[in-house]
Amino acid sequence: MTLKFLSAALAATALVALAVPTIAQDKTGTNAGPAAEGAAPGAAATMALAQELHAVGVAQGDAVTVLAAAKLAASVEVTTSEAGTLDPAAITFREGDQSTFRKKAAPAAPAAPAPMMNDEMRRAAKASFFSATTDDDGAADAPVTADAMFAKARALAGDDEAMQRLIDAAMAEGSRGRIGGAVQWLSRLPAGMTDVWEVPFYGNSYAEVAVVGDGDANLDVAITDENGNVICYDVSWSDKLYCDWTPAWDGYFYITVQNGGRVRNSYYLMTN
Repeated sequence: MTLKFLSAALAATALVALAVPTIAQDKTGTNAGPAAEGAAPGAAATMALAQELHAVGVAQGDAVTVLAAAKLAASVEVTTSEAGTLDPAAITFREGDQSTFRKKAAPAAPAAPAPMMNDEMRRAAKASFFSATTDDDGAADAPVTADAMFAKARALAGDDEAMQRLIDAAMAEGSRGRIGGAVQWLSRLPAGMTDVWEVPFYGNSYAEVAVVGDGDANLDVAITDENGNVICYDVSWSDKLYCDWTPAWDGYFYITVQNGGRVRNSYYLMTN
């Protein structure tokens, strides 16, 4: 699988018109401004890359690549949180069929903008749509952890004593100098269903989103702002996705994740 860096350019060529709700005059247009000064990919990007490297290393039976993935994953400090419940009535689709997501690039948009949070707590809410096409839970229950990556690297290294020593050293290094600031939410999304997440970001501050799946099924992702404008969009084959941008103002964004595969995909939504 290939890590998908969600492309606003792709969205511009694929997007169809979405209904735009009534909004305040100072929050018109697309909520994406100039890049924040000093912005650079952070914890979400690192974890997405770690998951991609692990998948490649496992596919190739390469202990070195898997170890590199494990070291990246171990370098990220992530807070796991519980998502709130998003009212399904607050979300609209251009048409009431999940196939429009791929065929017509019609991701979810809010029926009306949500009020922006007034405190320092990051809150995310989720609603799920459509019916599951199968009850197959797939082989994995969650994306692979750093510990599991280290264990896989050790198994692939076998009797290679030099490689085993490198793994020992990397594990001893552990969490020193971890990159912090990331939050993740777990969703177990059945085949054929779509999640819509509502997540707030602050204006003029660097924002990043990663979707990290368990490898069992393809995931398609779109990110829209409170006005229904697409920020990022990708329907290529992968369940490892990443997007970054700088919001122009404080506002909510809507992250649509569709399971286009034949089994459940248990994925993390991760933000900075």
